Parts: sequence; structure tokens; C-alpha cells
Amino acid sequence: MKEKVQKFGRFLSGMVMPNIGAFIAWGFITALFIPDGWIPNEKFGELVGPMVTYLLPTLIAYSGGKMIHGTRGGVTGAIAVFGVIVGTEVPMFLGAMIVGPLSGWVMKKVDEALDGKIPAGFEMLINNFSLGIIGLLLALFSLTAIGPMVAWAITALGNGVKVIVNAKLLPLASIIVEPAKVLFLNNAINHGVFGPLGIEQVQEVGKSIFYLIETNPGPGLGVLLACMFFSKGEERQSAPGAIIIHFFGGIHEIYFPYILMQPLLLLAVIGGGAAGVFTFQLLNAGLVGPASPGSILALSAMAPKGGLLPVLIGVAVSAAVSFAIAAAIYKMGHAKSTLEESKQTMDSLKNKPKQHNIDLIIFACDAGMGSSAMGATTLQKKLNKAGITIRVENHSIEEIPLDAKLVITHQSLQARAQERVPQAEVIAIQNFLSAPEYDQLVERFTRKV
Repeated sequence: MKEKVQKFGRFLSGMVMPNIGAFIAWGFITALFIPDGWIPNEKFGELVGPMVTYLLPTLIAYSGGKMIHGTRGGVTGAIAVFGVIVGTEVPMFLGAMIVGPLSGWVMKKVDEALDGKIPAGFEMLINNFSLGIIGLLLALFSLTAIGPMVAWAITALGNGVKVIVNAKLLPLASIIVEPAKVLFLNNAINHGVFGPLGIEQVQEVGKSIFYLIETNPGPGLGVLLACMFFSKGEERQSAPGAIIIHFFGGIHEIYFPYILMQPLLLLAVIGGGAAGVFTFQLLNAGLVGPASPGSILALSAMAPKGGLLPVLIGVAVSAAVSFAIAAAIYKMGHAKSTLEESKQTMDSLKNKPKQHNIDLIIFACDAGMGSSAMGATTLQKKLNKAGITIRVENHSIEEIPLDAKLVITHQSLQARAQERVPQAEVIAIQNFLSAPEYDQLVERFTRKV
């Protein structure tokens, strides 16, 4: 069960991590140029809305579709995600995480159904039209079905938070708030739930704890610090920069991918968030207005006169609790991972075959759609006719799978293909439609059968 959860988390993270640079760019623009930013600029600040509404969800959906079915899946996901973008009022990160992989899967199934049935020379025409039609249908489905479903989920989460608040169990709100934040529903919860409650409380007592629940940077800071000290690889290298953007810039979205990579870290932010809220309650902390963005600088600016220390203590407590839990999770998780990797390496060395069996042949051309598609169709038919069960796929040179063992490409592209996959056997041909190398390959694999 744990392995399935981690695999699911890695899949979600895989949609976000390739686009972390875009999140950083948006984070800097937000932190710098919005009215409450470091150097407010109305013109530059106009970039914030379109980027978070259109660019980031589209990139996530593209990446999700691409993970399932390469570039075709990615493009289909990018088309389909506009259905949820235009159908709701909040940024559709969660919708993109649903629509992207779904679109890639649908496109993959359609391509599998068409595989071997396309007449030679019509590959590009049929591939383009099939993608366009599937993208159209999925965009309509996203607009009418997935968008309303995600909107309902957001409303349900907001109502759940209200129930906890009304029951006077405010620290327990973190059980809903922190996981919802990681699904990029932070703005919906903050402005849709805590904003109105905060306004009402400020009018009554002059300050509100509701402005500190979602905007508290402590839980995310704790996770990023633990990542910096106890993680490894890309996570560890990128954590220091993420800390600056998160804690001082107030862009909490920057730490969400780290949790998606290790879902157990949800326990860290929930624990840190609950500890922070409890501390805020204990010290009677609150803000006089919303802290936007959720930066320690914004929180300090919104603290009432004489009320800054309780706010800082609450943030520090939440960061410490989150750090302690995250550190334990990283130590536990990475130690086990290292052991498993070592065992797998040993097993692979012991059982390493002397020669790789070929079960996939890659055709590659510049675009991955025209000549390579014709060549793939022609060779696949020859292999099928000979009773050889080897799959043939077509890709662009830049999209050749890194684990490819046999690649066929035009002579003019041989060097680029070899550079992309130096370990692979690269066969150079002159004519994708009727190369003599096709029959040679059929004979070669027939001898092995």
C-alpha cells in the first residue's frame, strides 16, 4: 500500500517538477510586482493572473499527458485542460492533474486501436486529425463534467473547514487545509473561506486568527529545511532557493511538489499547521488584514501593534514541528530506498543477460510524424506477417526513449540519434517506405525465433 501511495505521489510530482521553473518565474513576478509586493508595478503585475490561470495549468496538463503517451498525449492534455480552465473561477491545478493524464491515456488507446490499420502515406493526416478530434471531445467533456466535479470538491472542502471552525476545533482545520493546499486549492480556501470569516472577526475584535491559518509559512518552511538537510538529488539542490521564495516571497506553491514526491510529508505540514494554530490561539495572535502573499514579511506588516511576537512564535513553532516530522520521514524513507536500490543493483548484476532481447524498435525523424510514421507502419506489417512480436514506434529525434535498444533513422540524422542514445544500435536508411534494411531485420529476427 505504501509503495502504491509513493508511486502515485511520484506520478503527481512528475506533472509539476518539470515545470518548477515556471512556478519560480510566476512566484518572482507575484512577489515583486503585485500591490503588496516588494516593488509594486501595475503593468508588470498584469502577468500574474494569466500565468496562474492559463500557463501553469496548461503546463501541468501537458506534462501529465506526456507522461502517459509522449508528445501526442501532452498536446491532447493541453487542449483538453482549457475545458476546466474556462469553466471555473479558481486556478485549475487540480483539474489539470486530472485532465492531463486522462487525455494522454485516451489518446494512447486511440493510437493503439489505429495501430497497423493506417494505410502507408496517410499516417500524418490521420494522426493529426485523430489528435484534434480527441482533444476537442475531451475539452468539451472537461468543461461539462470534470470542471463542475472539481468545483464541487472545492466547495466541499470549504464546507468541511467551516464545520471544524464552528465546532471550535480550529487546530484540526489543518487536517483539511494542508492537504488541500498541496492540491493547489490554497487560494480557494484562503479567499473563499478564511477571508470572509477574517473580515467578520476583525470587525468584532480588531484582529483575526483566520488570516494566519492558510497563510502561515511555517509548515512549508519546515518541510523545505528538512529536504535541504536530509533529502538528496534534485530535491536537495533546489530546496534553498525554494525556501527564499516560499518564506520571504510568500509563494507557498513552491513547496507543494516536494510533498507530492513524498506524500507522507503531508503528516509534517498537518502537524506543523495544527501546532501553529494552537500556538496562535494560546497567545491570542491575529492579523488586522489578509497577508497577501503568505510571506513572513506580509504577516509582519499585517500584525497589530504589539502583536508581532505572538505571530512570529506561532510561525516558529509550526516550522519546528513540521521540520521534526519531515526529517524523520526523510531519514526513514531514504534509508529504505537506498537499501532497495542496492538490492536491485546486486540482483541485476547477478542476473544480467549477456545480450539484450529486442522487444521495441524506434523509428525516428525530425518531427516524429511523417517519414518515421510511414517507416514504422511498413516495418510493423512485415514483422506481423512473419509472426514476429516486436512493437514498432515512431518518435522525433529528441523524443527517442533513453532506454531504446534499436533505432532506425535517415542517414542524415544518424549522428543525432547516436548522440541521443549512445548505447543503442542505430540503423541508417535512405528510404523510409521501402528500405532493404526492413527485410534484413525480418530475416534477422526470424533466425532468433
